[in-house]
Amino acid sequence: MDGKSKPTCHIVKPHHTYAGKQGLDYFEGIAAETVGSTGICMHILTIPPGMRAKAHLHEAHETAIYMLSGEAHTWYGERLQEHVVVHAGELFYIPAGVPHLPANLSNTPCTAIIARTDPNEQESVVLLPELDGLVPG
Repeated sequence: MDGKSKPTCHIVKPHHTYAGKQGLDYFEGIAAETVGSTGICMHILTIPPGMRAKAHLHEAHETAIYMLSGEAHTWYGERLQEHVVVHAGELFYIPAGVPHLPANLSNTPCTAIIARTDPNEQESVVLLPELDGLVPG
């Protein structure tokens, strides 16, 4: 948004996906790139059965997740030593700088709404390939 534009409201219809650095496809949503947001992004993620993301963290940005359907396993912590299963209807919080790796170990897709305090969806993603082998699958 340039200095002459006034902020305005936007509707985003999540028809298009993009490949995230984490190895999964995200539905286009609210971000600096789509609506000019300056402090938040929000996207929809569907993880196909048997798929998982790459180990990563978001350097200086918090993440809030609402699981719409299915369930996702997430390993987190410095060596991905912690594990949680997030079920449909549950919310999950990931602090800034915490390594994590989500996976769908079921036979059905799982879908979540993801919001971050980073308006540029992919800029704060830091891949951690040295941690990928710590999680089975």
